[in-house]
Amino acid sequence: MYTLHCTKKLLDRVGLPAMSAAQPPTTVLGNWYATALFWKPQVALFVNERTLLPVLMPLAPATTLPKRFPRELATLLAMHQADQVFIAAEVASMSEVSVAKTANRSVVGTMNEFAFLAAVYREHMGTSDLLTISMRLAETPCSAIKHNSPSELIKEVLGASTS
Repeated sequence: MYTLHCTKKLLDRVGLPAMSAAQPPTTVLGNWYATALFWKPQVALFVNERTLLPVLMPLAPATTLPKRFPRELATLLAMHQADQVFIAAEVASMSEVSVAKTANRSVVGTMNEFAFLAAVYREHMGTSDLLTISMRLAETPCSAIKHNSPSELIKEVLGASTS
């Protein structure tokens, strides 16, 4: 169980009612934040509340976005060399999701910065591969996590979860 905190523009696309309060997560990584990027084709940007790990994925079909997200996360975690046992456990505990409005302005600010950088990287790198852009975004230093990059922090979390 985890809560997906969505911006208003994403909530409008997904069409799911937002819960009034977030549920306590049962996942190791915790809750996620998400917004819509109106690229062609449209993209969803997810940011983990604990590690600020960014994940880009196709938005369409928007109504199935919360259910499709764990598979995309599994692919990205594998690229970060996460243990397959950890990935399977995390995806299994993400089988239930509640949708809520955004609640953490710091994460929303980071998500906005990632949205800007993702557009720059997409143009500069000349790629539309969302996993490649996600991996590049994960190298961005973030003051909210004491200037560690999300990729460094996810490695720490993954190391602690296997101990």
